[in-house]
Parts: sequence; structure tokens; C-alpha cells
Amino acid sequence: MRRRSKDIDMETKAPDQRRVAIVFGGSRGIGAGIAQRLAADGFAVALTYLGSADRAAQVCDTIAASGGRAVAVRADSTDPSAVRLAVQETILQLGRPDVVVVNAGILKLGPIQAFAIEDFDQLVSVNIRGVFLSIQAAMAAIRDGGRIITIGSNGAVRVGSSQGAVYAMTKAAIASLIKGLALELAPRGITANNVQPGPIDTDMTDGMIDVLTHRIPLKRVGKPADVAALVSYLASDGAAFMTGESLTIDGGFVL
Repeated sequence: MRRRSKDIDMETKAPDQRRVAIVFGGSRGIGAGIAQRLAADGFAVALTYLGSADRAAQVCDTIAASGGRAVAVRADSTDPSAVRLAVQETILQLGRPDVVVVNAGILKLGPIQAFAIEDFDQLVSVNIRGVFLSIQAAMAAIRDGGRIITIGSNGAVRVGSSQGAVYAMTKAAIASLIKGLALELAPRGITANNVQPGPIDTDMTDGMIDVLTHRIPLKRVGKPADVAALVSYLASDGAAFMTGESLTIDGGFVL
């Protein structure tokens, strides 16, 4: 009989003994790229989604077609109960996570003076509170020696325009949070690092590619695969001595 999530044994292991990763916000864009790369690296992957069930299923199907294993779990990153249940469902279906990637985020731009309080609250709720909730829910579940990786933004380093101050503030908060998290998790051998992408070709930058490209020294926007490759490294044994860092990947945009 299938056990209910609340009855899950935290020592449950995946039947095939693969390492396990959970990607919060993994149904599209950067998150989908990360989920597929980690699956290619040999992880069984759980990915969360909110309003993109079809796209989440497509990512899982793509992983399965390549011989990997993936499950999609619906979860609102701003809902503590939903986030906890997503972690529990991951354990139930795949086992305890070795790697946790927190990618869920939104972009809203506007000058501070005219910035709607509703938009401010939504940015803080998703980009700060949601990241915090995902990390908090995963901390008890992740295996010792594991990895927590957040996806921030190069906006934490360079705001770039008068329209981006509030968004940049939320991403700077994550860069700060990751340092304290690294200290807290160090006794368990768990590393915590933050990846800060610049312009990436996703739904978020739709219609902005031409404007952005000429501002990037490498003369192209990034691809989700570029970010996924850096996450893959941070999830690997080769990155075991790196923790508390924010790594910018933006083609030189902030230089």
C-alpha cells in the first residue's frame, strides 16, 4: 500500500540507488535545463512546477527517453505546506535528495517611485520567501555531504538600469543568505552556493534578446545549458571544497 507523505521514513532510498536531485521550479527555462543536465549526470530528478503541468511532463518525458528517471510535483514555492510536501513526495518516489536546486523566481521591473506595492510583495514572496522556504524544507531531508544550489541573478552585482532596483534587491538577499547557510551546513559536509546568471534565452527575456546582446562582451545571451553546466559542476565531487560563493555567469555583462 502506498504510504501517505506524512508517514515517509526519511531514510527511504531510491530503488535503483541513483543519486537524487530536486529542482524547485524545473518545468521550463533554466530549471528545465538544470533538471535535464542533472539527469544526464546520473541523478534521479524531482522537479516542481506551479502552472506548467504540460511542460513539466514534457521535461520528465525527455529525461525518461534518455534513460533517466524524473517525477514532476506541483508546488507553490510561496506555500510552506506545499514545499514541505514536495520534499516528502521526492523522498517517497525517489529517495532522500543529494542535491537541492532552488530556481523558482519571477522578474518585475519598474522605477522605485512608481513600483506597485503588489508587485513588490510578489517579488519578495517568490524571490526571497520562496527560496527560504525551499531551503528550509530541504535541510532536514538532504543527505550529509550534499549540495544546495540557488539560482540568483547577476543583478545582485550590477543593477543595470533604474527599472531593476527592486528585482536586484531580492537577488542580493539570496547572495547574502547563501553565506550564512554555508556556515550552518558546514558541519554536515553540505555545501551551499549561488549561481548568478545574466541574460538567458528563456520566456523571461522574450522580446529583449536583441537589446541585450549588444551589451554582452561575448555578443550572445546565454542558454539554459550554460547555467546547467555550472550547476552540474557545483553538484559534483569536484566542487566539494567550494561553499558560500556566488558565481556569476553572464558572458561578461557585469564587467
